[in-house]
Amino acid sequence: MKTILNIIWLILCGFWMFLGYLLAGVLLCITVIGIPFGIAAFRIGVYALWPFGHTVVDRAGAGAPSCVGNVLWLVLAGWWLALGHIVTGIALCVTIIGIPLGIANFKLIPVSLLPLGKEIVRTDQPFAAR
Repeated sequence: MKTILNIIWLILCGFWMFLGYLLAGVLLCITVIGIPFGIAAFRIGVYALWPFGHTVVDRAGAGAPSCVGNVLWLVLAGWWLALGHIVTGIALCVTIIGIPLGIANFKLIPVSLLPLGKEIVRTDQPFAAR
């Protein structure tokens, strides 16, 4: 079931959201200071490309630097990417078949807003990162 949902997701919205994260990552990597944010954008972009079968968990040991980084991320790229998830989620919820995909899009909003201090793991091992 996860594979079928991922294929439908990829066709309807995953590829386009991945391109958004890829663009944000490239723009953020232009400066040396933005490289950690670009890496986070690439990491979340892969998650946005194929989300079913994966989940987001808090990273152990993430402290104040992650908090400060999340504030910068929110200003630089987070709200644009979250807006993309909101628009795509609403568009998917218009059809009955798209409702699960729209809900999955809404679940990606928190990690698109505040990605630092989070880790993406497979659902069959959600506590492997801790």
